[in-house]
Amino acid sequence: MSPIKIVNYRPAYQPYFEAFNRAWIEKDFWLEELDKYVLGNPEEAILKDGGAILMGLYKDEVAGTVALKKVNNECYELTKMAVSENFRRLGIAEALCHAAINKASLLGAEKVILYSQTQLQPAILLYKKIGFEEVPLEPGTYLRANIKMELQLNKYGIKSVKEIASQIN
Repeated sequence: MSPIKIVNYRPAYQPYFEAFNRAWIEKDFWLEELDKYVLGNPEEAILKDGGAILMGLYKDEVAGTVALKKVNNECYELTKMAVSENFRRLGIAEALCHAAINKASLLGAEKVILYSQTQLQPAILLYKKIGFEEVPLEPGTYLRANIKMELQLNKYGIKSVKEIASQIN
């Protein structure tokens, strides 16, 4: 049995959500106003509009997090993924990514996008391993982002909810 367990966010997890993300952002970058809002108010910023937040536990200790922000009915943004330095290189980030992609599919997504920074090579390599592909970056989303990636869920091997429903009807 794996020591990694992925669970849905509860308000009691907000301090972890904020601390894990604040740590990696402040290590190499700066907190943007949007970061401050999302980290301090995840229920309002992510969950209220149909998004999701997942927490990664390692041997029942909170170790990491990832959020899915609803862009529209077909697209979710994978955002605010962070793993505590104490739990890195244990497969938690990859488990969180796969769980988030599956959750996005359950929510009706056809694709998942993300914004990142090429300086974060381990993260970029993980996203590519999972199947994310680089797409043109539109300006103005995040000041520190210099790369946008997307994953078409049908390429990931997940049929969209719409596709499954059309096969049933």
